Amino acid sequence: MQKLEDKEEQKNRNYQRIIRTALVTARNAPAHERVITTLEHWGVSANETFFLGGMKKDRILSVLKPHMYFDDQRTHLESDAGNIPMVHVPFGIANKNIESAHSAKKHRA
Repeated sequence: MQKLEDKEEQKNRNYQRIIRTALVTARNAPAHERVITTLEHWGVSANETFFLGGMKKDRILSVLKPHMYFDDQRTHLESDAGNIPMVHVPFGIANKNIESAHSAKKHRA
């Protein structure tokens, strides 16, 4: 979607972007480098980035008021930031232990 908007913006200087991407993460330095490198590898750019160093995300989310919020940890989807649609992404380090536990349970059965 970002690439399509980039092309449209090149054709039409008055084009108003529809999608804004904000990265809100509890990570801090030096872990932020991996996040930036991964996004670049995927061809995704963030319009805004917030590296919170372990602080809760509620304050940022309540100001941003995103149309949709994605997180790899279910506990981060329980937020006081208001009525924001939230989606669990079942990938990432936080979910590896869960995957391993489910896999081990299946093999024992």
